[in-house]
Amino acid sequence: MTVTIDSDTLFQYRRFTLYNSPYVAHDTGAAIDLYPEAGTAPSPVAGEVLETRTVEAPPKPYAATHDHLILVDTGTHVARLLHVDPAVEAGDHVVQGDPLGTLVRAGFFAPWVPNHIHLGFRDHDTNPYRASGSLGLTVSVDPTPLAWDGTGTVVETGETWARLDSPTHPNPGSTFVGLASDGGVLDGGFPHYERGGVLGDGTEATFTDTAVGTASDRTVTWDDVTVEANGTPVRGVALYCARDQFGLKLVGSTAGELESGQDVTVSVSHDES
Repeated sequence: MTVTIDSDTLFQYRRFTLYNSPYVAHDTGAAIDLYPEAGTAPSPVAGEVLETRTVEAPPKPYAATHDHLILVDTGTHVARLLHVDPAVEAGDHVVQGDPLGTLVRAGFFAPWVPNHIHLGFRDHDTNPYRASGSLGLTVSVDPTPLAWDGTGTVVETGETWARLDSPTHPNPGSTFVGLASDGGVLDGGFPHYERGGVLGDGTEATFTDTAVGTASDRTVTWDDVTVEANGTPVRGVALYCARDQFGLKLVGSTAGELESGQDVTVSVSHDES
């Protein structure tokens, strides 16, 4: 069984990704990470809160030691939400858009990942606490593919990432966009996570017209490739769908060494076996 996330739900958020995570539910896009406006945590589902639970998170110097799980009975499924310190409790009824609590930067996050809500769905008779077992997801929007020539200027930086000014969103707020790949868009951590996805009408995984993975339906196993910025290897590229703004995000410690205003050429090459 597959659960569809409708457009009204998605448009509550600035960005979403089905694959950009190393955790098991994202391996085949059976969970979605939803990125809200700063300081908000609007509920993507409606229903009765079944339980909230505090869970231990991997120790990271930049992150909280605990995360939180919120379970909501939507009537048809149990929604499983993570990364929100809950302001709701068992027995509460929520509607879509209600504030769930405060976003938590947990130790499950890579250092370049912003705060977000993780959402997955389970059948009622399935263990909701295990990391595996979520139902497949689809989204009811067709992200617009953005062609890109591999060049851009750094407009935003952090210790482990840098964002370029291209490709740009042609009409921010109106539609979701992503990096073009053979008619669809690429999604996922490329190539620093094992798998990613091609959303929309695409059937091949290409990065600036270079084939970079093998697709099975929409799920992609990345090839052994190296991404370089101005000839220096970086950890990879964070790929997602966005409605507010776009611009390629390079990640890893060497990406964090790039400076604002610096012109960058990004290239990808297959590693020799």
